[in-house]
Amino acid sequence: MKIGYFILNEEVRKDARKDALLKDLEAATFEVYEIRSKADVRPETDLVLSMGGDGTFLSAAHVVADIGLPVLGVNFGRIGFLCENRPEAVREALLQGDFSIEYRTVLNATLKGPEARKSIGLLPYSVNEVALHRSGSSVLGIHVSIDGEPLPTYWADGLLIATPSGSTAYSLSVGGPICMPDTKVLVMAPISPHNLNVRPIVIPESAKIDISFESRDGLATMSMDNRSVEIQPDWTIHIEMAQFSLKRVRLPQSGFVKALTSRLFWGEDVRNNE
Repeated sequence: MKIGYFILNEEVRKDARKDALLKDLEAATFEVYEIRSKADVRPETDLVLSMGGDGTFLSAAHVVADIGLPVLGVNFGRIGFLCENRPEAVREALLQGDFSIEYRTVLNATLKGPEARKSIGLLPYSVNEVALHRSGSSVLGIHVSIDGEPLPTYWADGLLIATPSGSTAYSLSVGGPICMPDTKVLVMAPISPHNLNVRPIVIPESAKIDISFESRDGLATMSMDNRSVEIQPDWTIHIEMAQFSLKRVRLPQSGFVKALTSRLFWGEDVRNNE
């Protein structure tokens, strides 16, 4: 088996658990090498180890998702929904070949408008969410259409479109619902809405979404996972499902409900401990 590994945090690079994992894999005759960019990916690579937390996992996914390489998260961070597996569990699973592949929705976002193509380096793919935020002090008037049908204007600090993977991230913090990873939906949630009769809405993952904005100071930022770019009021953000999915490696002992209970203490109740 040929395995690439991806690291962002220098503290992880110095971690003895990382060294022990790589040493054991090499001793088992696996070919192991580091990936920093797509150009580093060697032919016939089987999977990529993302070593860090969820932020590192997202960065690794941005590098390899569109070429179909599975990503296995090795947790050296704190919470870890996408990157939930401890190094010891990863070692045993890989040595025994005991793992499976699950498929996660990826968003494809493009910017349309004068000079918008100059910002294309940020784009186009996102695993968790695409979000529009105010950059200045003025509230945004956010114009949205779904499959060509316009919605009432959102007056808010921003708006985000989240995948099921992203439903436990930024979307959750603004009141969005938790979605099981294999549900075929997207969540559209306003950020600090000024019209309080709007709430997060669940829409089909096949929806094609167009977003534009207005504000008195003309300032707004678009973010995609852990990247961001300033955008102009005469630009439109077009969002739709990518033509490929992220392949995420899942170990037998991991699971979404288990992650919710162990990381967010979901359903924590003294009666459940009796």
